Amino acid sequence: MLNQKTFLAVIPARGGSKRLPRKNILDLAGKPLIAWSIEAAKKSKYIDEVLVTTDDQEILSISKSCGANVITRPAELASDTATSFDAIKHAIKNTTHYDYVVLLQPTSPLRNSTHIDEAIEELQLKSADAIVSVTEMDHSPLWSNTLPETGSMENFLRRDVLNKRSQDLEPYYRLNGAIYICEVNNLLKEQSFFLKENIFAYKMKADVSIDIDTFMDFKLAETIFFNSEKKNRI
Repeated sequence: MLNQKTFLAVIPARGGSKRLPRKNILDLAGKPLIAWSIEAAKKSKYIDEVLVTTDDQEILSISKSCGANVITRPAELASDTATSFDAIKHAIKNTTHYDYVVLLQPTSPLRNSTHIDEAIEELQLKSADAIVSVTEMDHSPLWSNTLPETGSMENFLRRDVLNKRSQDLEPYYRLNGAIYICEVNNLLKEQSFFLKENIFAYKMKADVSIDIDTFMDFKLAETIFFNSEKKNRI
């Protein structure tokens, strides 16, 4: 709770994963992947409840052992076509009412309790209805474009970008998938964390913005973890 506003952390974790099978429970530095997000949420100063929504009994059991509350989602909300919003809505409708929902994807294990608390504090500081985490892009999109079938690079770059150094280009940011916060009524009304107005960014560094989707992502997260002090992870 912060300033009398309550916060529900929801961690969606399906059992199926095509690119990286069973990724949500893969062992990362001695813990199942999902455990890192559960522990980060539980160590937050402001999160009132940590709720894992899953269709998988093993994930359910691991989540309980890590201290999270759990909700079993219907099969239709665990398919490849089901959206994260569908699962979040189901979780909201089947638990105590909270003012805000904090979506924490288990595929962002390097996001810690400090990041969660800072994002919530940013929400309160700006009297925002929503906060979404981002990280600065490694390469400017101003140096990219589509290509025709011929492969011609005529007009590939804008004239005002030619001969500019990368450090002279304005920074661009991308979603990193780590933290989404939204006021519950607005979330349900717009059916998205991306509200039309009163939404702001929470900036995170690149080394904590790994979003695990492939085996290469997993190994990168593992490498970053083992090359950082463990105490900074949670």
